[in-house]
Amino acid sequence: MGNKTDFDKIEKAARTRKKVVGTITYVLLGFWAVIVLFPFYWMVLTSVKSYSAYNSEYIPKFFTLSPTLQNYADAFTTVPLGKYLANTLLFAVVTTAVMLAVITLAAFAFARLEFKGKNILFVIFLSLMMIPNELVIITNFVTITNMDMRNSFEGLILPSVMSVFYVYLLKENFEQIPDSLYYAAKVDGTSDLKYLFKVMIPISKPTLITITILKVIECWNSYVWPRLITDDENYYLVSNGIQEIRENGFGRENIPAMMAAVVVISIPLIVLFLIFRKKVMEGVSRGGTKG
Repeated sequence: MGNKTDFDKIEKAARTRKKVVGTITYVLLGFWAVIVLFPFYWMVLTSVKSYSAYNSEYIPKFFTLSPTLQNYADAFTTVPLGKYLANTLLFAVVTTAVMLAVITLAAFAFARLEFKGKNILFVIFLSLMMIPNELVIITNFVTITNMDMRNSFEGLILPSVMSVFYVYLLKENFEQIPDSLYYAAKVDGTSDLKYLFKVMIPISKPTLITITILKVIECWNSYVWPRLITDDENYYLVSNGIQEIRENGFGRENIPAMMAAVVVISIPLIVLFLIFRKKVMEGVSRGGTKG
Protein backbone atom coordinates (compact mmCIF):
# COMPACT_ATOMS: atom_id res chain seq x y z
CA MET A 1 0.00 0.00 0.00
CA GLY A 2 2.82 2.35 0.90
CA ASN A 3 4.64 1.64 -2.34
CA LYS A 4 1.50 2.45 -4.34
CA THR A 5 1.08 5.74 -2.50
CA ASP A 6 4.69 6.70 -3.18
CA PHE A 7 4.28 5.76 -6.83
CA ASP A 8 1.16 7.95 -7.11
CA LYS A 9 3.03 10.87 -5.56
CA ILE A 10 5.94 10.46 -7.97
CA GLU A 11 3.57 10.19 -10.95
CA LYS A 12 1.63 13.28 -9.81
CA ALA A 13 4.86 15.24 -9.36
CA ALA A 14 6.00 14.18 -12.82
CA ARG A 15 2.69 15.33 -14.36
CA THR A 16 2.91 18.63 -12.50
CA ARG A 17 6.50 19.15 -13.66
CA LYS A 18 5.48 18.34 -17.24
CA LYS A 19 2.63 20.86 -17.11
CA VAL A 20 4.89 23.56 -15.68
CA VAL A 21 7.55 22.95 -18.32
CA GLY A 22 4.90 22.91 -21.05
CA THR A 23 3.37 26.16 -19.80
CA ILE A 24 6.74 27.90 -19.65
CA THR A 25 7.58 26.62 -23.13
CA TYR A 26 4.34 27.92 -24.64
CA VAL A 27 4.72 31.28 -22.88
CA LEU A 28 8.25 31.68 -24.28
CA LEU A 29 7.12 30.58 -27.75
CA GLY A 30 4.21 33.01 -27.60
CA PHE A 31 6.54 35.83 -26.56
CA TRP A 32 8.92 34.97 -29.39
CA ALA A 33 6.01 34.81 -31.86
CA VAL A 34 4.96 38.33 -30.85
CA ILE A 35 8.51 39.59 -31.43
CA VAL A 36 8.72 37.90 -34.84
CA LEU A 37 5.24 38.88 -36.05
CA PHE A 38 5.24 42.46 -34.75
CA PRO A 39 7.14 43.87 -37.80
CA PHE A 40 4.50 42.32 -40.07
CA TYR A 41 1.72 43.84 -37.95
CA TRP A 42 3.44 47.23 -38.06
CA MET A 43 3.87 46.95 -41.83
CA VAL A 44 0.16 46.20 -42.39
CA LEU A 45 -0.90 48.87 -39.87
CA THR A 46 1.21 51.53 -41.56
CA SER A 47 -0.13 50.54 -44.97
CA VAL A 48 -3.72 51.35 -43.91
CA LYS A 49 -2.89 54.74 -42.34
CA SER A 50 -3.48 57.80 -44.49
CA TYR A 51 -0.47 59.82 -45.60
CA SER A 52 -1.50 62.84 -43.52
CA ALA A 53 -2.34 60.77 -40.43
CA TYR A 54 1.00 58.99 -40.53
CA ASN A 55 3.01 62.20 -40.88
CA SER A 56 1.04 63.89 -38.08
CA GLU A 57 1.98 61.19 -35.55
CA TYR A 58 4.80 62.50 -33.40
CA ILE A 59 4.42 59.39 -31.25
CA PRO A 60 3.67 56.24 -33.30
CA LYS A 61 0.27 54.70 -32.57
CA PHE A 62 -0.24 50.96 -32.43
CA PHE A 63 -3.72 51.14 -33.98
CA THR A 64 -5.80 53.33 -36.27
CA LEU A 65 -9.48 54.23 -36.08
CA SER A 66 -9.70 55.30 -39.72
CA PRO A 67 -8.05 52.67 -41.94
CA THR A 68 -7.82 53.34 -45.65
CA LEU A 69 -6.88 51.35 -48.74
CA GLN A 70 -5.82 54.45 -50.67
CA ASN A 71 -2.16 53.60 -50.12
CA TYR A 72 -2.59 50.36 -52.09
CA ALA A 73 -4.08 52.32 -54.98
CA ASP A 74 -1.23 54.85 -54.74
CA ALA A 75 1.31 52.04 -54.79
CA PHE A 76 0.09 50.96 -58.23
CA THR A 77 -0.52 54.45 -59.64
CA THR A 78 2.61 56.21 -58.38
CA VAL A 79 4.79 53.72 -60.24
CA PRO A 80 3.95 50.83 -62.63
CA LEU A 81 4.14 48.31 -59.77
CA GLY A 82 2.24 45.69 -61.78
CA LYS A 83 4.92 45.79 -64.48
CA TYR A 84 7.67 45.56 -61.87
CA LEU A 85 5.93 42.52 -60.36
CA ALA A 86 5.82 40.88 -63.81
CA ASN A 87 9.53 41.64 -64.33
CA THR A 88 10.35 40.19 -60.93
CA LEU A 89 8.31 37.05 -61.62
CA LEU A 90 10.10 36.54 -64.94
CA PHE A 91 13.47 37.15 -63.28
CA ALA A 92 12.73 34.71 -60.44
CA VAL A 93 11.33 31.92 -62.63
CA VAL A 94 14.03 32.00 -65.31
CA THR A 95 16.90 32.40 -62.84
CA THR A 96 15.64 29.55 -60.66
CA ALA A 97 15.06 27.22 -63.62
CA VAL A 98 18.52 27.80 -65.09
CA MET A 99 20.17 27.53 -61.67
CA LEU A 100 18.45 24.20 -60.95
CA ALA A 101 19.80 22.76 -64.20
CA VAL A 102 23.33 24.01 -63.48
CA ILE A 103 23.57 22.94 -59.83
CA THR A 104 21.94 19.55 -60.46
CA LEU A 105 24.53 18.62 -63.08
CA ALA A 106 27.37 20.02 -60.94
CA ALA A 107 26.21 18.18 -57.80
CA PHE A 108 25.81 14.94 -59.76
CA ALA A 109 29.33 15.24 -61.14
CA PHE A 110 30.85 15.80 -57.69
CA ALA A 111 28.71 13.14 -55.99
CA ARG A 112 28.71 10.27 -58.48
CA LEU A 113 31.23 10.68 -61.29
CA GLU A 114 34.89 9.77 -60.83
CA PHE A 115 37.52 11.97 -62.42
CA LYS A 116 41.07 13.01 -61.61
CA GLY A 117 41.40 15.78 -59.04
CA LYS A 118 37.71 15.74 -58.08
CA ASN A 119 38.27 16.25 -54.34
CA ILE A 120 40.80 19.05 -54.83
CA LEU A 121 38.52 20.75 -57.35
CA PHE A 122 35.59 20.53 -54.94
CA VAL A 123 37.65 22.07 -52.10
CA ILE A 124 38.62 24.93 -54.41
CA PHE A 125 34.98 25.23 -55.42
CA LEU A 126 33.86 25.47 -51.79
CA SER A 127 36.52 28.09 -51.08
CA LEU A 128 34.58 30.45 -53.35
CA MET A 129 32.11 30.81 -50.48
CA MET A 130 34.81 32.72 -48.59
CA ILE A 131 34.88 35.55 -51.14
CA PRO A 132 32.90 38.60 -49.87
CA ASN A 133 29.76 39.37 -51.82
CA GLU A 134 30.93 42.93 -52.38
CA LEU A 135 33.90 41.70 -54.40
CA VAL A 136 31.68 39.37 -56.42
CA ILE A 137 29.27 42.21 -57.18
CA ILE A 138 32.10 44.44 -58.39
CA THR A 139 33.47 41.67 -60.63
CA ASN A 140 30.02 40.84 -61.98
CA PHE A 141 29.29 44.50 -62.69
CA VAL A 142 32.51 44.93 -64.67
CA THR A 143 31.91 41.68 -66.56
CA ILE A 144 28.28 42.44 -67.43
CA THR A 145 29.19 45.99 -68.46
CA ASN A 146 32.01 44.76 -70.71
CA MET A 147 29.62 42.26 -72.28
CA ASP A 148 27.17 45.13 -72.98
CA MET A 149 24.40 43.45 -70.95
CA ARG A 150 23.41 46.34 -68.72
CA ASN A 151 19.67 47.12 -68.77
CA SER A 152 18.77 43.63 -69.95
CA PHE A 153 17.24 40.52 -68.42
CA GLU A 154 20.36 38.60 -69.40
CA GLY A 155 22.45 40.96 -67.27
CA LEU A 156 20.06 40.55 -64.36
CA ILE A 157 19.89 36.76 -64.58
CA LEU A 158 23.38 35.61 -65.59
CA PRO A 159 25.26 36.34 -62.31
CA SER A 160 22.58 34.51 -60.28
CA VAL A 161 22.47 31.12 -62.03
CA MET A 162 25.12 29.52 -59.83
CA SER A 163 25.30 28.88 -56.09
CA VAL A 164 28.16 27.10 -54.35
CA PHE A 165 26.04 26.46 -51.25
CA TYR A 166 23.19 24.85 -53.20
CA VAL A 167 25.64 22.63 -55.08
CA TYR A 168 27.08 21.50 -51.76
CA LEU A 169 23.62 20.89 -50.26
CA LEU A 170 22.46 18.86 -53.27
CA LYS A 171 25.74 16.94 -53.47
CA GLU A 172 25.38 15.85 -49.83
CA ASN A 173 21.85 14.70 -50.60
CA PHE A 174 22.93 12.75 -53.69
CA GLU A 175 25.66 11.00 -51.70
CA GLN A 176 23.05 9.57 -49.30
CA ILE A 177 21.62 7.47 -52.14
CA PRO A 178 23.04 3.90 -51.87
CA ASP A 179 25.75 3.00 -54.35
CA SER A 180 23.98 -0.31 -54.99
CA LEU A 181 21.26 1.53 -56.91
CA TYR A 182 23.86 3.07 -59.20
CA TYR A 183 25.66 -0.20 -59.84
CA ALA A 184 22.37 -2.00 -60.51
CA ALA A 185 21.39 0.70 -62.98
CA LYS A 186 24.74 0.43 -64.76
CA VAL A 187 24.33 -3.35 -65.04
CA ASP A 188 20.97 -2.73 -66.74
CA GLY A 189 22.71 -0.42 -69.22
CA THR A 190 21.33 2.83 -67.78
CA SER A 191 23.29 5.93 -68.72
CA ASP A 192 24.45 8.42 -66.09
CA LEU A 193 21.99 11.09 -67.18
CA LYS A 194 19.09 8.64 -67.22
CA TYR A 195 20.06 7.46 -63.73
CA LEU A 196 20.16 11.09 -62.61
CA PHE A 197 16.68 11.90 -63.92
CA LYS A 198 15.01 8.57 -63.11
CA VAL A 199 16.53 7.82 -59.70
CA MET A 200 18.49 10.62 -58.05
CA ILE A 201 16.22 13.56 -58.79
CA PRO A 202 13.00 11.82 -57.63
CA ILE A 203 14.68 10.69 -54.41
CA SER A 204 16.07 14.18 -53.79
CA LYS A 205 12.81 15.94 -54.59
CA PRO A 206 12.36 17.51 -51.10
CA THR A 207 15.81 19.10 -51.28
CA LEU A 208 15.20 20.36 -54.81
CA ILE A 209 11.88 21.89 -53.74
CA THR A 210 13.64 23.56 -50.80
CA ILE A 211 16.33 25.00 -53.07
CA THR A 212 13.68 26.20 -55.53
CA ILE A 213 11.71 28.03 -52.85
CA LEU A 214 14.80 29.58 -51.27
CA LYS A 215 16.05 30.74 -54.68
CA VAL A 216 12.69 32.25 -55.61
CA ILE A 217 12.65 34.15 -52.32
CA GLU A 218 16.23 35.28 -52.91
CA CYS A 219 15.38 36.57 -56.39
CA TRP A 220 12.15 38.18 -55.20
CA ASN A 221 14.01 40.07 -52.46
CA SER A 222 17.01 40.96 -54.63
CA TYR A 223 17.87 44.63 -54.17
CA VAL A 224 21.52 45.58 -54.62
CA TRP A 225 22.20 43.92 -57.98
CA PRO A 226 19.02 45.11 -59.78
CA ARG A 227 19.59 48.65 -58.49
CA LEU A 228 23.18 48.54 -59.71
CA ILE A 229 22.82 46.99 -63.13
CA THR A 230 19.60 48.65 -64.38
CA ASP A 231 18.57 52.25 -64.83
CA ASP A 232 15.91 51.57 -67.47
CA GLU A 233 12.34 51.35 -66.08
CA ASN A 234 11.53 48.55 -68.53
CA TYR A 235 13.77 46.25 -66.48
CA TYR A 236 13.01 47.49 -62.97
CA LEU A 237 12.11 44.92 -60.32
CA VAL A 238 9.91 45.46 -57.28
CA SER A 239 12.90 46.65 -55.27
CA ASN A 240 13.23 49.61 -57.65
CA GLY A 241 9.51 50.28 -57.40
CA ILE A 242 9.53 50.36 -53.60
CA GLN A 243 12.34 52.89 -53.60
CA GLU A 244 10.49 55.10 -56.10
CA ILE A 245 7.30 54.99 -54.02
CA ARG A 246 9.28 55.84 -50.90
CA GLU A 247 10.81 58.90 -52.55
CA ASN A 248 7.54 60.16 -54.06
CA GLY A 249 6.13 61.68 -50.87
CA PHE A 250 5.40 65.26 -51.97
CA GLY A 251 8.48 66.56 -50.23
CA ARG A 252 8.48 63.81 -47.59
CA GLU A 253 8.91 60.06 -47.76
CA ASN A 254 5.64 58.30 -48.61
CA ILE A 255 6.07 55.51 -46.08
CA PRO A 256 2.41 54.32 -46.01
CA ALA A 257 2.33 53.76 -49.78
CA MET A 258 5.69 52.04 -49.60
CA MET A 259 4.42 49.73 -46.85
CA ALA A 260 1.35 48.94 -48.95
CA ALA A 261 3.63 47.94 -51.81
CA VAL A 262 5.70 45.78 -49.44
CA VAL A 263 2.52 44.02 -48.26
CA VAL A 264 1.51 43.27 -51.85
CA ILE A 265 4.99 42.01 -52.68
CA SER A 266 5.24 39.88 -49.51
CA ILE A 267 1.96 38.00 -49.96
CA PRO A 268 3.18 35.64 -52.75
CA LEU A 269 6.26 34.67 -50.71
CA ILE A 270 4.22 34.05 -47.55
CA VAL A 271 1.73 31.90 -49.45
CA LEU A 272 4.56 30.00 -51.16
CA PHE A 273 6.25 29.25 -47.85
CA LEU A 274 3.00 28.20 -46.12
CA ILE A 275 2.19 25.77 -48.94
CA PHE A 276 5.63 24.16 -49.04
CA ARG A 277 6.84 24.66 -45.44
CA LYS A 278 6.88 20.91 -44.71
CA LYS A 279 8.92 20.24 -47.85
CA VAL A 280 11.35 22.99 -46.88
CA MET A 281 11.91 21.52 -43.41
CA GLU A 282 12.25 18.02 -44.85
CA GLY A 283 14.71 19.12 -47.51
CA VAL A 284 16.91 21.03 -45.06
CA SER A 285 16.97 18.14 -42.59
CA ARG A 286 17.83 15.62 -45.32
CA GLY A 287 20.55 17.85 -46.71
CA GLY A 288 22.13 18.12 -43.28
CA THR A 289 22.00 14.41 -42.48
CA LYS A 290 24.84 12.14 -43.47
CA GLY A 291 24.54 8.39 -43.76
